Amino acid sequence: MGEDGGVPFTLALIAGGIAGTTVDVALHPLDTFRTRLQSTEGFWAAGGFRGAYKGILSAALGSAPGAAMFFSTYETAKKVSKSFSGEQEHWTQHAGASSCGEVMACLVRVPTAVVTQNMQVGRYATFTEAVSSTWRSGGISSFYVGYGTTVMREIPFSFIQFPIYEQFKKSWAAWQGKETNPVQGAACGSVAGAIAGGLTTPLDVAKTRIMLEKVEDGAAKRYTGTVQTLKIIHAEEGAAGLFKGLSPRVTWITIGGFIFFGAYEGAQKVLFKTGLW
Repeated sequence: MGEDGGVPFTLALIAGGIAGTTVDVALHPLDTFRTRLQSTEGFWAAGGFRGAYKGILSAALGSAPGAAMFFSTYETAKKVSKSFSGEQEHWTQHAGASSCGEVMACLVRVPTAVVTQNMQVGRYATFTEAVSSTWRSGGISSFYVGYGTTVMREIPFSFIQFPIYEQFKKSWAAWQGKETNPVQGAACGSVAGAIAGGLTTPLDVAKTRIMLEKVEDGAAKRYTGTVQTLKIIHAEEGAAGLFKGLSPRVTWITIGGFIFFGAYEGAQKVLFKTGLW
């Protein structure tokens, strides 16, 4: 199993699921603090440091299928795009493949985030209450509030992260004369994620505001789109408002990237040794 042969679909599916669950469960408190910092209520009113594990059930349930959908799509799209270029590798293949992966993964990530974030700021006490209340507020569409904004955040993030990740790995492998191991791959993913995470924080803030907005009966929505939401935040809170939650976001992605890519590559190697691929 090397870069030339690509990663089999089912192997990427399983390894991605393992990696996603590992990082989302391990670093859930940091994600909770990020959500509370970005909420309109403010960090302390949204719960402060209390109940850092609120929403962990929904996060755990959605992490495996979300990550599995991303990596299986990413590896497949990367393999297909390489076949059209005579097996020549280019950074645009990684950027395009990761974008395809994000669009698919968000079909799972967005409903998960809607439930999780509303629990993180204390609006619902239990998972069942969060799901039933969200459903009653507008059916299936209520679980996809902020889908467009999430995709608009994830695609730039992946466009930055994955080409850097793949290039770091390629350069490291060339320097040492052999493929990178899971720890080295994890380090590459961690640094790439930190860069991408910091640059896309404004989009993350907009996504959080849109998902957490509660509209009273008969009232108009305040946040109606990504650009409009960014304009409101900038007008009312300045540039600093667009970067709320920057520290926990970058910390989460840096540590999470190391765990995520390490678990993904490690799981690939372990699973490949079973002889099923």
